[in-house]
Amino acid sequence: MSFLRQFLENTGFLFSLLFKAFTRLDVIPRRRRMIAYHMYNGGVGVLHVVILVGLFMGMIVALQTGIELSRIGQQDQIGIIVAISMAREMGPFITATILSATVGSAIAAEIGTMAVSEELAALEVMSIDRVRYLVVPRLVALAVMCPILTIICDTIGIFGGGFVASSQLHVGYQLYMDSALDALLPTSELIGIPKDVYAGLLKSFVFGVIIAGISCAQGLRATGGALGVGHATRGAVRDSIIAIIISNYFMTWAMYQA
Repeated sequence: MSFLRQFLENTGFLFSLLFKAFTRLDVIPRRRRMIAYHMYNGGVGVLHVVILVGLFMGMIVALQTGIELSRIGQQDQIGIIVAISMAREMGPFITATILSATVGSAIAAEIGTMAVSEELAALEVMSIDRVRYLVVPRLVALAVMCPILTIICDTIGIFGGGFVASSQLHVGYQLYMDSALDALLPTSELIGIPKDVYAGLLKSFVFGVIIAGISCAQGLRATGGALGVGHATRGAVRDSIIAIIISNYFMTWAMYQA
């Protein structure tokens, strides 16, 4: 029962925090420098990790699927599988996981340190809204940078798959790229871009909000000195990844159900 109670309290606090943050988005123009700072930390700071992981993930997908497809003489379909899997699932999920492990943990540790050192209490004494000052800039920064990094991850993964297809699976590079682009050609009548692309970007936007919200919530609720900061950091990464996986399933079901 204690676990259930704690889960409900944490969930309620998270949704309350997100609601407060969304009702305070008018602060964005005044916090643009802070938002840009967090965008840099959450984007450029992890760009090399996203590129490296995305490259090898595309290569792994191409290699694994190519080996099986070559047994039935369908290795020319590798580009389709890599492009769709990267755009729909792998790109958003990889990017979100990297951000939760790097940026999310840093947010929880930073705000958690402020909580245990009573800096948050000092902000209240000075009548400074903690949500406006701490949460909104980080929320906006991750919500913007996660889709941007996802596009980079998708692109690098597709090119990595093309390298494996041409060098190890004897599939022409041009044939691979043509099939990959053809797989992403069907467009939405509303916004005019491939459904797999905008579905993945929508997922990554939600993932960015989830990571920022959970990390800030864990940091704000940190207690007990350095040990409490460690627990908050661990909880931020753990809960973010769990929430990403669960929300990913439901968003995929909603977008691709017949």
